[in-house]
Amino acid sequence: MDGAHLRTPVRSRRPMKGSRNNLMTRENDKSTLITPDSPTFAALGARPETVAALAEVGITRAFAIQEYAIPIALRGADLIGQAPTGTGKTLGFGVPLLQRVVSPDEGADGTPQALVVVPTRELGLQVAKDLATAGATRGVRVLPIYGGVGYEPQVAALRQGVEILVGTPGRLLDLARQKHLRLRQIQALVLDEADRMLDLGFLEDVERILSMLPTERQTMLFSATMPEPIVALARRFLRSPVTVHASHPGEGGEHAPLTRQVAYRTHALNKVEMVARILQARGRGLTMIFSRTKRGVDKVAGELDFRGFSCAAVHGDLGQAARERALRAFRNGKVDVLVATDVAARGLDVAGVTHVINYDCPEDPDAYTHRIGRTGRAGATGIAVTFVDWEDLARWRLIDKSLGLDLAEPPETYHTSPWLYTDLDIPADATGELPVAQRSRAGLAAEAEEDLGGRSPGGRRRGQRGERGGSRREAGRPRGDRRRRRRLTGDSGGAGPDSGAPGPAVAGAASTADSATTDPTGPTVTDAAAGQPSTNPASTNPASANPAGGAPGAGAPAGAPADRARKPRRRRRRGGQAVRDAAAAS
Repeated sequence: MDGAHLRTPVRSRRPMKGSRNNLMTRENDKSTLITPDSPTFAALGARPETVAALAEVGITRAFAIQEYAIPIALRGADLIGQAPTGTGKTLGFGVPLLQRVVSPDEGADGTPQALVVVPTRELGLQVAKDLATAGATRGVRVLPIYGGVGYEPQVAALRQGVEILVGTPGRLLDLARQKHLRLRQIQALVLDEADRMLDLGFLEDVERILSMLPTERQTMLFSATMPEPIVALARRFLRSPVTVHASHPGEGGEHAPLTRQVAYRTHALNKVEMVARILQARGRGLTMIFSRTKRGVDKVAGELDFRGFSCAAVHGDLGQAARERALRAFRNGKVDVLVATDVAARGLDVAGVTHVINYDCPEDPDAYTHRIGRTGRAGATGIAVTFVDWEDLARWRLIDKSLGLDLAEPPETYHTSPWLYTDLDIPADATGELPVAQRSRAGLAAEAEEDLGGRSPGGRRRGQRGERGGSRREAGRPRGDRRRRRRLTGDSGGAGPDSGAPGPAVAGAASTADSATTDPTGPTVTDAAAGQPSTNPASTNPASANPAGGAPGAGAPAGAPADRARKPRRRRRRGGQAVRDAAAAS
């Protein structure tokens, strides 16, 4: 990669007073803390308004990656920040973005000036919140753009004007195609969590977005890892980028020293029983439980709710309003257990999370790192528990070897194992249900769900299609009859029995029916066409006994051209005639 390369290890530091509310502790799961000797944002060249806004929330000094990334980005150079979660990337690119944009009081016309592309909705909301807080003094407008909600509120906000956009690729492309989003005045672009975008299959969408932007712009790319597609993307769209690499003490040292990590080999049928005991540990605060599948999340949440625990679920099948409702209830303490897929493993900053439980073994070291990063933040301690099933042992050993956990052989553990209670400080009398006296949380029902304008499954669009289909069926012939008409209408011009037209096929059928019997008092005969007793008055008329008196062509030779066109129908009439003759003889 072209450009200078700065590599700085991130040391473990004591948190300074007030750092617990630091916005950048959103990613501070590896004790990437600051000390009084860290540089201030003012010393790094940030605007006085930005420094004042950060000081109001207790942020005065920078993290290591901010210390090196901010001065480079302020010069307008393209930047690659390779840093795992916990190194404080948001303000690393947020301060330079705020430096470049013009606020409404400074003459901004409301056209977006900076764009941050993120892989998930939750990360986008968190980044937008942090940038809005840092730009509050100047009144910089930051708008999160993401799917799962209605277009109308986002389109209305774009019309009112915005300086910084934070969005997911899909919704950004949708609004751009609909001409609601103009990207030709973007001065700075940030690709946050680029490796995650690659995992989710957003790389082509990102390239489309990049093609819509001006060529003269500043581009910053932040990623935990640098796979080959990300490297190719950087070579294509970045100009002589400077690379800043921040590492954790875990790279050659202790991994996540503020988080105590334990692993147990468990049976799938006993996991819920173990979780129920862990949730009764002494000193437990908020807890996050990660499952591999959406169905697994729903199952675990249902089991825990049945056992008396206040829990909520978050996964991709839920609507955006339901997901935000669950996260609000979790942040506000109305529920103390959040069961989620990896969608909540990045970009989720909730204070007071003391326990993380990997209900299913993570897929890779990065997933493990981001999951347990939800606890042990801002100098606080945490506990991460991982359940390893027998079929997950090979995967877990790779994770253990990669991260140096020294937990390659987890002990086989059940809810009756005594070391489970001693390791996690669980009362010996804990059972599989939460005692009624301890059920003090308000629960998810106490949190109202906001109407974000999204479409629910089977919602407006499907309803519109159903209404249109219903109106057609009410106004015209039923769909089955239309198909029958198409089948019975051929090149010979004969109309089907439902058409009501006196075509040749109908005339032939009538003449055959008229010749069914010659006895007006004889027994009722069977109609050949419908297999029902005939009620045709012509069948009792003696004058119609002669088949020659029927319609022209009824008694014509088989080689006649008209008969050749009606040959399949003649076969059916002959069979019906034989049945009628047998009935008349009886």
